[in-house]
Amino acid sequence: MKLEVKNITKSFGEKEILKGISFSVESGKALGLLGRNGAGKTTTIRILMDVFHGNSGEILLDGEKFNPRKVQIGYLPEERGLYPKREILEQMIYLARLRGIGRNQAVENSRKWLKRLQVLEYEKKLLETLSKGNQQKVQLASTLVCDPEIVILDEPFSGLDPVNSQILQEVVQELISDGKIVIFSSHQMSYVEEFCEDVVIINHGEVVLNGNLSEIKREYGKNQLVISGVGVTQADMEALLRRRLPELLEITGKTKEEVIVRLLEGVTRKQLFQKLAKMEELEIEHFETYKPSLNDIFVAKVGEES
Repeated sequence: MKLEVKNITKSFGEKEILKGISFSVESGKALGLLGRNGAGKTTTIRILMDVFHGNSGEILLDGEKFNPRKVQIGYLPEERGLYPKREILEQMIYLARLRGIGRNQAVENSRKWLKRLQVLEYEKKLLETLSKGNQQKVQLASTLVCDPEIVILDEPFSGLDPVNSQILQEVVQELISDGKIVIFSSHQMSYVEEFCEDVVIINHGEVVLNGNLSEIKREYGKNQLVISGVGVTQADMEALLRRRLPELLEITGKTKEEVIVRLLEGVTRKQLFQKLAKMEELEIEHFETYKPSLNDIFVAKVGEES
């Protein structure tokens, strides 16, 4: 399957929330849907879920108009929605039945996912009696109880300790391997990097970056290097490079101990290294290609605003 979102716009009154959002995701792949708070991610998800309609644009599934009522969708919202004072198994069966699953299958699916997420022993417990992490795992089990073809996960790792995070990571990988369409929204960029082949970053209702994550990283790191010197602080290194080599490079960033630079047009790595090697006051410690993290890229695209 291929899900395509094409030029979706949405306004509430006079306020324009989405300004032509477009992206696509295929079965067996995960898409990272990213943006700062208020960027338009939740509005986009709600249009996908048919909670309300966009003002213009279209959503296609395998080239045909997308009807979310004809496709099983599992949605894990950031704001959790299960009933705290109801038995876990009871409400999971209820949710599965609402999605058209027969009772026997609903019971089987519920217990399957509770067992997979290591919370089957709590099936007769009230949700509110569980720890926050176990409540989160029950939420995920409820998301998957209908065996969805499309899975939308909004901040799924919230409240999980490292052990439970590992279990959830394994489940997400299984969903991808099983050929599900996975849309993954999180501010925890390390998880997005682990699961997602493609990312789309939304800012103020517009797509500011969209594409294959590996290719984006490669392009973003193009002609950039990480440099540090033995016994030289990052601040001193930055000052030295600005003073001595302004004709070769520009400073583009820094880490705790290193300086990130971009070679100016026509300058080669070899030329820069030779210049650095001739500086008597500098012994080079690191001189390597800059490999940006998704967090670096995200901040560069949307992080300059107040």
